[in-house]
Amino acid sequence: MIKTKTWIIIFACLLAVSGGLSLWIFLKPVGGTVANIYVDGKCVRSVDLSIVTETYEFTIDTHNGTNRIRVEEGRISVVEADCPDKTCVHTGWISDSAAPICCLPHKLVIKIEKDKKAGDDVPDAVSK
Repeated sequence: MIKTKTWIIIFACLLAVSGGLSLWIFLKPVGGTVANIYVDGKCVRSVDLSIVTETYEFTIDTHNGTNRIRVEEGRISVVEADCPDKTCVHTGWISDSAAPICCLPHKLVIKIEKDKKAGDDVPDAVSK
């Protein structure tokens, strides 16, 4: 019979290994991620976040106002907007497709999507 202390050590080791693997899988950067910027439903610019090495900014001008967007390695954000609520600025940085940045007064949406050229066309668990 194996003692209780041995079972606890085995369980702790299995837990540590599975936790480490989970972190490695979920936190590793995904290649081929592209930030698509839409104004009024039309894609006006695409930024491949996997190849960005230096921080830069650009401005998107719409009929309703202006948004200044900052791009860093693997992430994107709206840093300045002339809309009244500034929800897009308060959203902060995004680096995955969990939630887009939306500026409703300017009809601007920034979504991170997998690049069709770089990625495989395997559906994820949500789309199955």
